[in-house]
Amino acid sequence: MDDIAQDAAARRRLLAELERKVLWLSAWTIHNANLLRDNPDGLKVGGHQASCASLTTLMTALYFDVLRPEDRVAVKPHASPVFHAIQYLLGQQDAQALQDFRAFGGAQSYPSRTKDKDDVDFSTGSVGLGVAMTAFAGLVQDYVSLKGLMAERPRGRMVALVGDAELDEGNIYECLLEGWKHDVRNVWWIIDYNRQSLDSVVADRLFGQIDQLFRTMGWDVITLKYGRKLQAAFAQPGGDALRAWIDDCPNSLYSALVFQGGAAWRAQLQGDIGAVAGVPDLLAQYDDAELHALMTNLAGHDLDVVLETLHGLDGDDRPKCIIAYTIKGQGLPFAGHKDNHAGIMNAQQMADFQQANAVPEGREWDRFAGLNASAEQLRAFLDAVPFARQGRRRYQAAKVPVPSRLPRPEGERMSTQEGFGKILAEIARAGQGEDSGSLAERIVTTSPDVTVSTNLAGWVNRRGIWSRHRRADTFKEQKVVSAHQWGMSPEGQHLELGIAENNLFTLLAALGLSHSLFGERLLPVATLYDPFILRGLDALNYACYQDARFMLVATPSGISLAPEGGAHQSVGTPLIGMSQDGLAAFEPAFVDELEVIMRWGFDYLQRDGSGEAASDWLRDVEGGSVYLRLTTRAIDQPARTLSAEQEDQIIQGGYWRHPPANGGELAIVYTGSTAAQAEAAFEAIREEVPGVGLLAVTSADRLNAGWTAAEKARQSGGHAPSWVERLLSPLARDAALVTVLDGHPATLAWLGAVRGHRVQALGVEHFGQSGTLSDLYTTYRIDEDAILDACATALVERRRGTPR
Repeated sequence: MDDIAQDAAARRRLLAELERKVLWLSAWTIHNANLLRDNPDGLKVGGHQASCASLTTLMTALYFDVLRPEDRVAVKPHASPVFHAIQYLLGQQDAQALQDFRAFGGAQSYPSRTKDKDDVDFSTGSVGLGVAMTAFAGLVQDYVSLKGLMAERPRGRMVALVGDAELDEGNIYECLLEGWKHDVRNVWWIIDYNRQSLDSVVADRLFGQIDQLFRTMGWDVITLKYGRKLQAAFAQPGGDALRAWIDDCPNSLYSALVFQGGAAWRAQLQGDIGAVAGVPDLLAQYDDAELHALMTNLAGHDLDVVLETLHGLDGDDRPKCIIAYTIKGQGLPFAGHKDNHAGIMNAQQMADFQQANAVPEGREWDRFAGLNASAEQLRAFLDAVPFARQGRRRYQAAKVPVPSRLPRPEGERMSTQEGFGKILAEIARAGQGEDSGSLAERIVTTSPDVTVSTNLAGWVNRRGIWSRHRRADTFKEQKVVSAHQWGMSPEGQHLELGIAENNLFTLLAALGLSHSLFGERLLPVATLYDPFILRGLDALNYACYQDARFMLVATPSGISLAPEGGAHQSVGTPLIGMSQDGLAAFEPAFVDELEVIMRWGFDYLQRDGSGEAASDWLRDVEGGSVYLRLTTRAIDQPARTLSAEQEDQIIQGGYWRHPPANGGELAIVYTGSTAAQAEAAFEAIREEVPGVGLLAVTSADRLNAGWTAAEKARQSGGHAPSWVERLLSPLARDAALVTVLDGHPATLAWLGAVRGHRVQALGVEHFGQSGTLSDLYTTYRIDEDAILDACATALVERRRGTPR
């Protein structure tokens, strides 16, 4: 054997040893968490030993041999312990984190970019979303690469390890179609085809549908079904019959025989194909244990087949779907059993498993205990693993300078949606104003087929639609007059999506992590109709959980989109903005407020925890994403120049349009498009109620976050008041607040708890309907008369001392 062959054989032996160790560590981690570690709550801890076992071979091959530092991986959620075990062996995770799996401060139940200590590329957990994320990450990598921004860095493969049951998730198929539209590249989806889901066995012949679907979408499909042992058996007399039997075997019967073992295999095969020439002699070559090993020798558990196949995929960058046949629980005592999803080995089974792995008692967490190789050999091998040779693989990207002022549209009457479109269109004029060219170059917009109706057309006309392939604007070439000059090219800066909000938010997750994944900072701005946030809420939460950074512009919003009816009107979205972690929500009434918020927002997207702040109640050091709830309703714009103090108050969440007198007994509080009604009611009542105030709330989210943080600080001995407490401090302790917005009244109703003021909360609690603005505002009682009625009621109750 020559030196090269000897090196390959030695490498293969070490990989096999590490494969055993990965299976042991993943199983032991779950066992320790459930049966050994103290559990004062008595709650089930959980874990998925069987799901881990089905992916052990594939993940060993990938992480220790196939992957390179530039590759990015989304791990099947239930294989989290396998991932953590691999990171531990690579020196990027510590034993304590494994011992604390699913405990506070330990390795997470599902891989998390933000909460795990080791090198997680994509958070997973909500099944299907991590899979789709890799396709959109591939699209983002194409975007930055084709713009020449990755010239000094190699392009990586975006790899998803997919549980076959995840293929029931609809967002995967929405993603596939979008990937086909954009000709996505450098994506591998490796399907763990163990033919079991949480509660049952997967339908027979599913792989045939998968194969057809992926090929239709332009993917290469590679099926790994049989290992080397089975391939050798098929070459013998009777082998064709054996192969045909396996191919025709129902998934449920195959799984049952896997669990029952060699004797059951033999009885079934003899009964079904024992009369076929060659089969008896073929079966006679194996004792029961060997026959079981033969019949479970699927390609997804054959390290040689997996390595040869994956290394052979480097010829082109077309997306690849690899269907790898596996057995759920392979190597564990409940392999194949339909109830094994949440199954955990009992104490005796684990003792037998420990003995089989030659792991001495007391050395269960030892990296190399029980392996047939020296610690020196294994350390040298692991130190040279290509994927981990550079340590953590997250990039740092420079911040994009934000101008001291964005273009501020002029106009006496305007909607915030119109103002947003004009601001962005002016930013698109690269080179105008301080640093605006740099900002414009890094903004990328996207929208699910509502680009025009959300006022992005001006930006797109100037910046173009992004496409891997240059495509002419046919209408322009044919001299057909159109307001939209939408050429498509790699220079474009707008990604046009189909009508699928899950895709929008998953793309935002990828765009918003470009600085970390690919070393190039992008400033994503996405628009959609505000009510349809709910359609993609899981994916929005997923994007925020990853700490992706983006500006979400949701417009039109509320019943102010009057003629469109209830299906296009939003009610509860302000509460989503308040409750969604990692998302700072704003609802400005005026365009000058919007400019301040957008300017602050582009900076906020880029914050990373460095720098200082008097407090960080509002995540102002860490940063996050931004949600703007805008409207199509045009209202009169104030003729004013905002001071630096006013701008700061707008960002903190609110300011007095008309300050109350000290000891004032009433304030009208509004947010968003109801500013006109609130102002009119204020003017109507100000002489009758001297000292009344008018409070503009630009962000109920940030006001509330500051207040709750201040409350918690006081509970621990702190004393700093929040901004909303300072805002309301001029009012009498028993003053009344009348709050109003085009959304759920609970958005502002909590203000009464800040200083004990009585509140009349106006808003929308039911589905909207078609009509004029006046019809709807009157019906849902957010018009001027409703505000005045609420003021009168609040004052009467206050003066009578009526308890609330």
